[in-house]
Amino acid sequence: MEHQTVSLPRVMVAAPASSSGKTSLTCALLQAALNRGVDPCAFKCGPDYIDPLFHREVLSLPSRNLDLFFSDEPTVRGLMARAGAGHGLAVLEGCMGFYDGIAGTERASSWHLARATDTPVVLTVVPGGTSLTLAAVLQGLRSFRAPDMIQGVILNQCSPKLCRHLTPILERETGLQVLGHIPRMPDCALASRHLGLITAAEVEGLQEKILRLAGQMEESVDLDALFAIAASAPPLTASLETARPRSGGGIPIAVARDRAFSFYYEDNLELLEELGAELVEFSPLTSRHLPSGAKGLYLGGGYPELYARQLSRNRDLRAEICAAARAGMPVLAECGGFLYLQEELEDENGVFWPMAGVLSGRGKRASGTGRFGYISLTAEQDTPYLPWGETIAAHEFHRWDSGDNGTACRAQKPVTGEAWLCVRCEGALFAGFPHLYFRSNPAFASRFVAACGRFQEGAL
Repeated sequence: MEHQTVSLPRVMVAAPASSSGKTSLTCALLQAALNRGVDPCAFKCGPDYIDPLFHREVLSLPSRNLDLFFSDEPTVRGLMARAGAGHGLAVLEGCMGFYDGIAGTERASSWHLARATDTPVVLTVVPGGTSLTLAAVLQGLRSFRAPDMIQGVILNQCSPKLCRHLTPILERETGLQVLGHIPRMPDCALASRHLGLITAAEVEGLQEKILRLAGQMEESVDLDALFAIAASAPPLTASLETARPRSGGGIPIAVARDRAFSFYYEDNLELLEELGAELVEFSPLTSRHLPSGAKGLYLGGGYPELYARQLSRNRDLRAEICAAARAGMPVLAECGGFLYLQEELEDENGVFWPMAGVLSGRGKRASGTGRFGYISLTAEQDTPYLPWGETIAAHEFHRWDSGDNGTACRAQKPVTGEAWLCVRCEGALFAGFPHLYFRSNPAFASRFVAACGRFQEGAL
């Protein structure tokens, strides 16, 4: 058990609702901190894989998910303390509306995470034609749960004139400090698609947009007051169970990472390394071969449907992956990776393209968002890395589906209890739509790495 007490200035950027500019303001704040010589780190509340890619683009460092469905409160504090140690500022980006958690509860909400980590909150709000009513909304947010953790407000998409008008009203009625405003900056907006924002790698001129937003924040937001709010956070005392790494050299595991496959939880990758894996990245879009010496394969989620033609034309790699899987190489595939392993994949234009062909079936566009949300994944049979009856926490969110999702595991949603069968297991392969969170069951990751080790030794 690793014990830490960390003095970590920290602040959460949250909002009353989605589409309030949390990601833009978080990135601008991270950049402003860098500009001032502060060494920031970033976290994302909840299971979202896309927003951390934007944080990473600013920092050139991994951003980590903190999720109170995946982990209990002590574990979340431990993860934050370990990742934040040595940094001058931690910026947490909230999710959805401030109190919006699992199935109409506050569990795993931004507020829950702020309370669990003693993190002060700054709300970004879009005035949208209100004045005193906005004060009522903010006061309602303050009084809805205790402690509310909210200490300041930034008015987003707000003119200087409106900010001057609203500031005394909001401060008088709510007791919150209005830290300033960000005007409408349409040329700095971040576009969205079917799973949320487009990924950071796809945004043309992203660095320039973030630099402009950070410059605007310096002009129209009281950053000194914001940093003072962050500095008011108490020391973070936490413990974290660490994995026991295998003895010997690292076991090479190929990890698909490019524009088509970019959805990974940083904690998953870190745990694999703790367990003795040497992660070697490659691109299913451009790499002609798997990394030399790879003894396992991890295909994460992403947007393969947007790149189906390019993935299909990389015939050499598709054939190599199929041969390796059939030769017994351990393979773990989530969501987009699961689609890639099948025979065909439909692109956005309705054209089907050949894929790796490891699994029978085809991936195709669904009529809507399918099987969305947190799930507990329980093995219905003995699978390669999850024995019968054992459970791991996961999340699903996809608009493409498969004709055969498998029956090896049972996915069940919290609160509502809605359930369905999923996951296909063949030999050393474990593939399905769920995105797994390994630290909720470290034995899953340990068994995967151990299987890669046996394959390396010729014993699988």
